[in-house]
Amino acid sequence: MTDMTPLEASLESDLHQLSLAFSARLEHELPVLVNNAIYLLDASDLDAQITRLSALQYQLHKLAGAAGTFGMSELGDFARDLDLQASGWLDNPGSIDSTLIDFIVKVQRLEGFKRKSHYGERCITTDLETRRIPSLSPKIFILESEGNLGRSLQLTLSNFGYDVNRVDNAPALDAQIALSMPDVLIYDLTVDPLQGMHHAAAIKREVLKHTPLLVITADDEFDTLLDVVRIGATGYLKKPVDVARLENCLERCLAHPLTNPYRVLIVDDDEDLAKRYNMVLCNAGMTVEVLSKPSLLLDLMHQFKPEVVLMDLSMPDCSGPELAQIIRFHDDWLRVPIIYLSAETNLTRQMRALLKAGDDFITKPIADNALITAVFARAQRARMLGNALSRDSLTGLLKHADIKERVALEAERASRNSQPVAVVMIDIDNFKAVNDRYGHSAGDKVIRALANLLRQRLRKVDILGRYGGEEFLAVLPGCSPEDALKTLDEIRQSFAELRFFAQDAEFSVTLSGGISNNDGSYSPIELQEKADQALYAAKHGGRNQIRMAYAHA
Repeated sequence: MTDMTPLEASLESDLHQLSLAFSARLEHELPVLVNNAIYLLDASDLDAQITRLSALQYQLHKLAGAAGTFGMSELGDFARDLDLQASGWLDNPGSIDSTLIDFIVKVQRLEGFKRKSHYGERCITTDLETRRIPSLSPKIFILESEGNLGRSLQLTLSNFGYDVNRVDNAPALDAQIALSMPDVLIYDLTVDPLQGMHHAAAIKREVLKHTPLLVITADDEFDTLLDVVRIGATGYLKKPVDVARLENCLERCLAHPLTNPYRVLIVDDDEDLAKRYNMVLCNAGMTVEVLSKPSLLLDLMHQFKPEVVLMDLSMPDCSGPELAQIIRFHDDWLRVPIIYLSAETNLTRQMRALLKAGDDFITKPIADNALITAVFARAQRARMLGNALSRDSLTGLLKHADIKERVALEAERASRNSQPVAVVMIDIDNFKAVNDRYGHSAGDKVIRALANLLRQRLRKVDILGRYGGEEFLAVLPGCSPEDALKTLDEIRQSFAELRFFAQDAEFSVTLSGGISNNDGSYSPIELQEKADQALYAAKHGGRNQIRMAYAHA
């Protein structure tokens, strides 16, 4: 066995103790299981026999799933064969015949199995995410030779809180990487169409193996995208570069699961097995909650907001598919993947369970690394999908429901920590007149311009969304009334100075805003209502102004 770190040694010790506890548990459970098998012979009729067989099959099923996980593979395999035989009888009760005696004899043999330990087989956390955790000001390297575009990207990303270094040729990039490692590399392949792809591939392969690579391309033809995939790029942007899409790509690249761990909910009535899964996944950097009572599921889903649910297929009070269907009754949880954990190997039963509400099926026992990989992959995909679905397609900002949820979260956090929080409502003045006079395409440009301006001027910690149409909603954690008013008024002035062109005409647009701010003693709904009332006052007070609605406890 190779040397272990203190953390790995601690995990190995904890898992060893769980295995010992499981072994001790079997000292009681196996005799009970054998007695239940013998009781099959005392059943007064077929219905009573089926009832007892059903209870015995459930015990065998749980044993088949757990034994292998705790190092008793022979016991688990033998229990699985008995489980399958009992399941076949339950599916066709008339098939129970004289082989029942042989079945009971086999069940009695369970007590004779000696524990085959595999403590030497370490639980190793797979190398799923080895890139370093980005700092509060992530370092971005940009290779871009088109002066205006490069300067624009550098300025915009700097305003977003990134530490940006820009170079205009490959040797300069190599020299920069030799001095320090970036958190993300943005590589414009059009700088050198012939050699750029080879150079980017070499950097990714030899130097920045675990650093996200975003490439800028001149086209999005299939062959180009295939090349981009093959050099190991995380994403691509076609010229002209959409700044909102670039920012979303960077957020995905920098959403490191160690700084924002994946949230996993385990629903399993076998507490020892659930503890083991908990230890293994926590050791891999995930945040885990364990639930053994299905009746408490809905409350925990609301509180914990899991990104993946691991659910046992067979539980005494309700089945996994039944519980999964209850989850799917709620629209907010349709994105959450549900993975069944079970010793069930019958493909028909697995298919039936998946068709009801599940997304994947893991057969017990499962190796620790396989469990980590399966959960990590599902959580990663769920988070990426959730982020994509929560973004407005025009602006790249959060959608209506998602920004309202973030307002509620930040207001609750401010209340807990006795910190100020500002809620801001912004509306473009006379926007209907812009659409009527210059067309909806011009109106879209105005909306995107304001979205980009807000992205640039607000802090990285501020949360911004498109509330609807030409209206925006933002929440500014830890922001005083004076700072919020100063920032928004500067944004108002800058927006009024922008010039737009449409139908051979030049025009400008203004905005109005309302701000509510307190120390967290008001509810999210009240804070938003006060901001909306302040916006209403600004609109009816002449527009092109910011009004403050002071909220005191």
